[in-house]
Amino acid sequence: MKQIPELPVTLRVGGALNTLECKPLAPYSTQAVEFLAALSKALLALPAARQYPDIAAFGYWCRAANLAKLAREFGTQYPRIGRGLVLHIAPANVPVNFAFSFAFGLLAGNANIVRIPERDFPQVEIICDEITRLFALPVHSRLAAMNRLIKYPRDDEITGALSVHCQARMLWGGDSTIAHLRKLPAHPRSVDIAFADRYSFCLMQAEAVLRADERAIAELARGFFNDVFLLDQNACSSPHLVIWQGDEEQAAKAQDRFWPTMAAYLQQRYEIAPIHAVDKFVNLCRTADRLPQASGSTRHDNLIYRVSLDALPSNIERHRGQYGFFYEYVTADLGCLAGIVGERYQTLTSFGIDRDALVRFIIDEGLTGIDRVVPVGRALDMGAIWDGYNLVQELSRIVSTA
Repeated sequence: MKQIPELPVTLRVGGALNTLECKPLAPYSTQAVEFLAALSKALLALPAARQYPDIAAFGYWCRAANLAKLAREFGTQYPRIGRGLVLHIAPANVPVNFAFSFAFGLLAGNANIVRIPERDFPQVEIICDEITRLFALPVHSRLAAMNRLIKYPRDDEITGALSVHCQARMLWGGDSTIAHLRKLPAHPRSVDIAFADRYSFCLMQAEAVLRADERAIAELARGFFNDVFLLDQNACSSPHLVIWQGDEEQAAKAQDRFWPTMAAYLQQRYEIAPIHAVDKFVNLCRTADRLPQASGSTRHDNLIYRVSLDALPSNIERHRGQYGFFYEYVTADLGCLAGIVGERYQTLTSFGIDRDALVRFIIDEGLTGIDRVVPVGRALDMGAIWDGYNLVQELSRIVSTA
């Protein structure tokens, strides 16, 4: 047992911190896979899975078939075991992120202390309730002993006191938050996996949008909705910039086809709060004042704001949207990406473009950013590889015979 002192925290899942079992398991252990598969079934059976798409997405991700696929892809080149105890500092503005972080810690074979968001998200409570119920079953007693989900206000003393006992930390937050957390006391062999500020964008081929049939365009709108509006563009993988590949005439026709379809989809499925509509208008005014490359704007009621760019500024990643606010640029030559992509760039969603060719371009150009190239609609899909990290490998250690 790891002797962690009792601290002024709310134990949302699990018992006392000083009874935490920290003996690690092998990656993709039977215990972890069976528990997550059971959690998947439990969550997907709840009416809340229909009310909260992020709960459904997590439940679908940790189903048995997907875990088996991840285990096969993990490989067995070297024997591995969990590092020990992992501290997870989940982001405050993405409700279900804590559950994914927790799942990666489990799959890597670790004991885990997960700080869940302070804000009372219904999704957090629903998932924690199901974890508590499953941990009470004898079949999951080993994992119950190894894991605690806690809640506490931002407090350096508490975070530091936990950090000194942990062999790894999963740190989610903005650049300043990550820099601050790294200054706190930590275990001498702690491995930090940090997820700081990232920027993502979308690339659409105009000709492909024009060629697509009505069903394909409807599916494109649904996927774009999932990428953007499920989390109001707050996710690091949600796009803020849409680049249209093609000439000006093609792009204008493609935009005239896609955006009205998108607006009609939103009319049925998205309600913007008045304060968020005001925020978007303020952002538009700010853009007009601070972004010389902005050449015009188009509004689809309060649902979508589009700012046209006559050139791509090298610092476009500093200009971001929320609640359906986008910057747009038209180009026939994707070589322009080399002039903007830096280490902050995370996800590139695409439609109508060869993704393997995009990956080759990223590598051939030696770009320091873009860790993921996925179809439109897959921006929020979590994988064992995230932000360029193979998370299960990073959270486990090799036992070498050499």
